[in-house]
Amino acid sequence: MNRVFILFAVGLCFAVGQALQCYKCSIGFGDLCITSKTTCNEGEHCFSGTGKAAGFLDIKMKGCLETAKCNKTEDVNFPSSSSNTTLYKMTKMCCNSDLCNAAPGLPGVSVLSLTLAAISTVFAANVLV
Repeated sequence: MNRVFILFAVGLCFAVGQALQCYKCSIGFGDLCITSKTTCNEGEHCFSGTGKAAGFLDIKMKGCLETAKCNKTEDVNFPSSSSNTTLYKMTKMCCNSDLCNAAPGLPGVSVLSLTLAAISTVFAANVLV
């Protein structure tokens, strides 16, 4: 029984200790946002950003973001940040599990990955015992 617990603990560490994977979309318009996968650096979370360009065009972004910049709305000005001409306004909402920024409100991604890790560990323990 001790072996099963040790294998479960090791499997859980591998599941939790991996670098965070997120979807990345540099810019999307309306419902179109072509994504790829990216790996975040330490101190970053996945984000999904929604906003308005020129006051009427819906835009989207996805990727990795520093934790301090999460869940905030920012104005991006043109030609510089000191200008009063807002190019677009973007709200970036963060999450911290693999590929959690696939769609707004996608629940259970982190629970699913931990469940799969636990099942895999139990299966491996049964094979080794």
